[in-house]
Amino acid sequence: MENFEFVVKHVCKQSGARIGELRTPHGVIETPVFMPVGTVGTVKGVKPEELKELGAQIILSNTYHLFLRPGDKTVKAAGGLHKFMNWDRPILTDSGGFQVFSLSELRKVSDEGVAFRSHLSGEKFFITPEKCMEIQNNLGADIIMAFDECTKAGASYEQAKSACERTTKWLKRCYDAQKNQNQMLFPIIQGNVYKDLREKSLSEVAPYARCGIAIGGLSVGEPKEVMYEILDFLKPKYPENMPRYLMGVGSPDCFVEAVARGVDMMDCVLPTRIARNGTALTKRGKMIVRNACYKEDFTPIEDDCDCYACKNFTKAYIRHLICSDEMLGAQLLSIHNLRFLTRLSEQVKKAIWEDRLLDFKEEFLKDFKW
Repeated sequence: MENFEFVVKHVCKQSGARIGELRTPHGVIETPVFMPVGTVGTVKGVKPEELKELGAQIILSNTYHLFLRPGDKTVKAAGGLHKFMNWDRPILTDSGGFQVFSLSELRKVSDEGVAFRSHLSGEKFFITPEKCMEIQNNLGADIIMAFDECTKAGASYEQAKSACERTTKWLKRCYDAQKNQNQMLFPIIQGNVYKDLREKSLSEVAPYARCGIAIGGLSVGEPKEVMYEILDFLKPKYPENMPRYLMGVGSPDCFVEAVARGVDMMDCVLPTRIARNGTALTKRGKMIVRNACYKEDFTPIEDDCDCYACKNFTKAYIRHLICSDEMLGAQLLSIHNLRFLTRLSEQVKKAIWEDRLLDFKEEFLKDFKW
C-alpha cells in the first residue's frame, strides 16, 4: 500500500463531512471530488487539456467497454490507459459488473462468473472475478473495482441477499488475484434498499478494503430520499481511514447531499450526456439551451462561471450550434457542465473547511430545482 495513502485533513463540525487527500501513483486527489466519466477512454467531446483546465483531478473509464473495444491487451500494448489516452492524472476503472447486468440481455450468472453476449456484436464472453482483475491490470488504472453483482431497483429481499453473498465471494477471489502494488482495489457494498443487507455487506467487504471502499447499487431507479436514507444509515459504519466512493451518482443536488452524508468520491455521465441534448447545469437547475427563449439571449450560461464556454460565448450562439447539430455546441455545454460540478466541489470543500456545510447545502438547494 506504499503507493497509496488517504489522510483526513479536516472534518466539518456541522456535518461530519471530510476534506481528504488520496495519494496515488499519478498524483494526489483532494476530496470530496467529482470524477468525469470517460467510458471508452475519453470524456465525450472534451480534450485532456480542457479537463485539466476545468479542474478534473481524476477520471473514470469502464472495464466492460474497453474490454470489448479496443481490448485490454491493446491498451496494455500501448503502455496502459494513461499513455493510450494521454492523461497523466489518476484514473479509476469500474469493474464492468453494472454494464454486464444492465446492457447484456442474454446473460447467465453463477458463482463462477457471468456468461454474456456483447451488446455490440453478440459475441459470447465469460467474465470471472479473476478475469476482471486481469483486464483491469492490463488497463493500468490507479484505482480498480471489485467484480460485483448489482441488483436493480425493486429487487426482492432474496434477490438482493443472493447478490450480496455472491459479491462477497467474488471479492475474495478478486483480492487474491490482484497483486499489482500500483493499483488499489476498492470493495463494493451492495444490499439494494435493505438496511440489514447493507450492514452485513459492509461488515463482510470492509476487511478487504485497504485504502478505499465503494457504495454500489444506488441511484438505479429508487427515489432519491431512499438513497439518502441508506447513506444516512451507513455513514457511522464505514472505516474511518479511507475514502468512500458512491458509484454512478453526480447530479448537483445528489453531490451535495451525499457529501453531507460522509461520501468522498462520486462519478456520473450526466453532465456530458445532458450536454449532448442541449442542456446546461446552473445554480437554479437545468437550463434547456435549445429552447426558443434563448434565440436572442446574448448573455453567458451563467454570469459568474469561469469556464471557457461562459467566458467566450452566449446562450444564443450555443443554441444556434445545438439546433444546427454542430459538434461544438455539445462540446461547449460539456465543458460548462463539468466545470459546474468541479466548481461545486470546490465550493463544498470551502464550506467544509469553514464548518458550515449544512448551511451551504440549505442555501444551494433552496434555489436549485431538478
